[in-house]
Amino acid sequence: MAQAFSLLVEKPALEDEFEYVVEETNRNTPSNLYIKGPYMMAEGVNKNKRMYPIDELRREVARYNTDMIEQGRAMGELNHPTSADVDLERACHMVTEMYEQDNVFYGKSKVLTTPCGQIVRSLINDGVKVGMSSRALGTLEENAGHSTVRNMKLVAVDCVADPSYPKAFVNGILESKQWVLSDGGDKYEEIYEDFEKSISRLPIKEVDAFLRERIVSFINKL
Repeated sequence: MAQAFSLLVEKPALEDEFEYVVEETNRNTPSNLYIKGPYMMAEGVNKNKRMYPIDELRREVARYNTDMIEQGRAMGELNHPTSADVDLERACHMVTEMYEQDNVFYGKSKVLTTPCGQIVRSLINDGVKVGMSSRALGTLEENAGHSTVRNMKLVAVDCVADPSYPKAFVNGILESKQWVLSDGGDKYEEIYEDFEKSISRLPIKEVDAFLRERIVSFINKL
């Protein structure tokens, strides 16, 4: 049987340490806005009672640097979607660097001029604090008091403020889903059966709110 991967979303414990940096090249070129700060943390048990071994993060950040950042493809969305893909229409920033320091992986992102990027820029200009939250696939190894993440694959680092839905619902929607590696070994496919069982246990009001948001989003894209 194929191994199932869970979708994991995390906000680092150092979420208040984000900086917003405006860089100007010359008078005739619009300024660029960057977000800098802690993107992921290794070894320590986080708020979700999960621990990422340093070797897992080093391996995956090295891959992400080579395959995504250096290729100009490391885009993140405004708030977490419920998928293991990046929707280019919702891209708001592009990660330009990521490096390790004392078991914390710090990053720098350029805010894009896309519609969602303009929202991020406006929020920052209005004094709203936004930060970064990782979105990854992985398997969970249960230990006493916490879970250890294995087989991690970083999907994206998304820009977040306050969650759109209560924390329990975000976990229920995002982290109930599971994926398996496709036959070709180059793409992850959703397992819908387990997700349907999980969502059926969520409060009906929160399910309705989530479905309305997805329907409105779909109509807006037509």
